[in-house]
Amino acid sequence: MIHYINLRVIAHSTEDLSRVRAALEFFLLNAFDKSRNVVTEDLVEVTELEGHYGNSFVMLSSSITRKSDSVRLARFIRDNMSPEDVNVLRSEMPDRLDDDQLFHLRFDKQAAFFGKLVLSSSSDAIKVKVKIATYPRDRLQAGLIVEELFG
Repeated sequence: MIHYINLRVIAHSTEDLSRVRAALEFFLLNAFDKSRNVVTEDLVEVTELEGHYGNSFVMLSSSITRKSDSVRLARFIRDNMSPEDVNVLRSEMPDRLDDDQLFHLRFDKQAAFFGKLVLSSSSDAIKVKVKIATYPRDRLQAGLIVEELFG
């Protein structure tokens, strides 16, 4: 079903890092069973980077590798998307699933900070990659799994 989910977001030097982190944690807090008392700070890798023109920024990334946590996060995403975003996602599903069976989603950072899931086409977004597991690798089967999870 789901092998893992990777999340990544960029905090530009003009942005408040704590707000960008809170937007990412909105996803992470909904990936884990509340009884496990997971500390999201331990799950986020912080990488300071420099852009092509010398601008500095921070990349925050996290991976959800436990199957039950991945499924919980996928369900949270699907259950909290607007009907309009679900329709957009349905129409774009084949294009969002690549040959490596990664299903690509982008969500608005500002909306996530305020506790809402809004699909985004911007490159400045929370990027979510859902690795679909099929054995042997089968894109058609992966597409059916994506449809079941997000359709």
